[in-house]
This record gives sequence, structure tokens and C-alpha cells, in this order.
Amino acid sequence: MTGHSKACCSRPPVVLRGGYNYTPLGKYTEYNGMKTYESGPESSTRGIFVFYDIFGYFTQTIRGIDILSHGFPSQLSTFSDSPQSSHKTYRTFTPDFFSAGTANILDYPPKTPQQTASIMAFMNGPASPAANQALVAPLMAEIMAKNPHIKEWGVVGYCWGAKMVAINSREGSVFKAGAMLHPSLLDQGDAGKVVVPMCVLSSVDEIPEVDPWCETLKSISPESFTEVFEDQVHGWMSSRADFENQHNFEEFLRGYKILREFFAKHLV
Repeated sequence: MTGHSKACCSRPPVVLRGGYNYTPLGKYTEYNGMKTYESGPESSTRGIFVFYDIFGYFTQTIRGIDILSHGFPSQLSTFSDSPQSSHKTYRTFTPDFFSAGTANILDYPPKTPQQTASIMAFMNGPASPAANQALVAPLMAEIMAKNPHIKEWGVVGYCWGAKMVAINSREGSVFKAGAMLHPSLLDQGDAGKVVVPMCVLSSVDEIPEVDPWCETLKSISPESFTEVFEDQVHGWMSSRADFENQHNFEEFLRGYKILREFFAKHLV
């Protein structure tokens, strides 16, 4: 890969002022030698493999994964699951693909040639889709072997991870449905190879690249769902989620409500 995503590089992640007091609901385990964040009820018969974004285990990303896994906590009184999804939970698995080091948040957005070079080195090295794709099959094999009660699988990816979702949604995929959240590295050729229902939630920063991608997707996969959150930025469901802005937080939650309803429909 020789390019990078303009949407991804245009903004820094949101480092919440004073930190953020959130206790993850899951635990860190290991599969095929890779640290993995595992969340959701152990008894769930539906599993979701998650590709995080280039900033790794950000607090906002973990909180979103926990909502996807467990549903909305009771204190979020204005948000609740629909009748179709309220009774469904998911066991999620988020491997630490960038355990040797995530993208440097100080490089975003790049202001110097050195920062641009640093971003390119990361995207062509640790974040190379081809190199990371080689790790997916052995990871999934061990996850599935150790969780035989899980009968159906979905896959979710944020930003860079959305590219990985597209690659893993082709003919022969073990996944029954996928979701691409504020996707980067969009390749029109990937859209034509998707064989499972796909949920694509994009932001204003992915326009116009996402539009033809979704048109191709829906022409071959009419069960897919797409929506552009036109007043949200790239990363609003993960490392760029801004919990200190009420509207942005509500859109973060709405995104996860759509996600849970989508998987409730496609993972029985």
C-alpha cells in the first residue's frame, strides 16, 4: 500500500480532557499469541471479530465495543435497544494487531514532511493490510476452536479496520455480516467482491469517496445498509468520539444502535 486516507489524516484523535473514567466490561485474553480484548456474555452464540483503528485500544473505542457486545447501560436513559435487538448480545474479540506500537497521535494531522513520512511508514509497515490479513485466519481458527458454542460470526472494522472488513467479506468468508465504520482506504474493487450484508456508517470526511463504493455495494448486496452522518467527523465511533459534546455523544450512541439492529437482523 502506498497511499493513505485523507479522511484519517485530517484530524487528531480526541484525548478527553482530564481523561475519562470508564471501566471496561471485558477482559484481555490471548489468541494465537496475540493480546485480544474480549467482551460480551460468555454464553452468547453470536460472535463478532473487531478490527480497531490505527490508534488501538482508545477508551472511546472500548466503550463502543462494550455497547455493541452488551447493549446500552441503564444510565443512558435516552437510548435503548429496539425490540428486535434488545434480547441479543454478542461475544466480541478485538485483537491487538499493533501491539508493537500504534500510530503516533502527535503526527495527526501532519504538519511537517517528517510527520507525513512517519504516517506513511506506519501505513505501509505495521498497518499493511496484506501483512495483517495473514494473521486473521489463524486467529479466527483458535477463537472458533475455543468458543465452539458461537454459531454465527460477524466482523466490524473502524477506519483502517474497515479495509480489513472488506477483504474478509469476500467469497468463502466465515462471516455472515460485516460493518465498516467511517471507512478509510476505500477501493472500488473491494465493493464488488463483498458477498455478505454490510453496514457502512460514514462521516462527512469520507465524502465523496464513499458514495460510489456504497452504490456498488448495494447493487450486489441489497440487504446492506448505508448512512452518512453528515455532521460527524472521521472516527466519531472510535478514537475521535467526543463525549464532551452532547450531540456528538448522541450520534456515537445512535451509530451503535444501528449497528446492534443490523447484526440482530443478520446474526440469528
